Amino acid sequence: MEETKIIEKKRLMPKDHWDWSMPVPFSQGWKVGNLIFVGGQVSVDKNCKVIGVDDIEVQTRNVFENIRKVLNEAGADMKDLVKFNTFYTFEGDKEEVTEFWQKMTKVRLEYLTDPGPCGTALRVSGFGTENLLIEVEGIAVVDE
Repeated sequence: MEETKIIEKKRLMPKDHWDWSMPVPFSQGWKVGNLIFVGGQVSVDKNCKVIGVDDIEVQTRNVFENIRKVLNEAGADMKDLVKFNTFYTFEGDKEEVTEFWQKMTKVRLEYLTDPGPCGTALRVSGFGTENLLIEVEGIAVVDE
């Protein structure tokens, strides 16, 4: 008879972390076995007020600090991140977009190890909350 392995799941909701402005059952993340799924993190305070309006560097730093909080809640750190998806919004010409992207990337590199995780970036037309410029979600792997 084959033994069934039970995989433990743990909901990740760091204390004093932002929460949605309306009651929803979503989670900031989940730890399932040795995988950690970090839900989309944005630059807001615990009352859902945007931090760093019109400042991509401030918002990116805050987003990555929020990712770190969720990972820490699961016993992980940024070095355990293996995949992240960045969604960003910016209206401007090619030169302005390049400058915006470089500012965002400079901050992201402060948080990522070398070699870093694989990543995807997608420019979007906007977010559900006004004044947000960036949202990042990720997946991490830790030793069991």
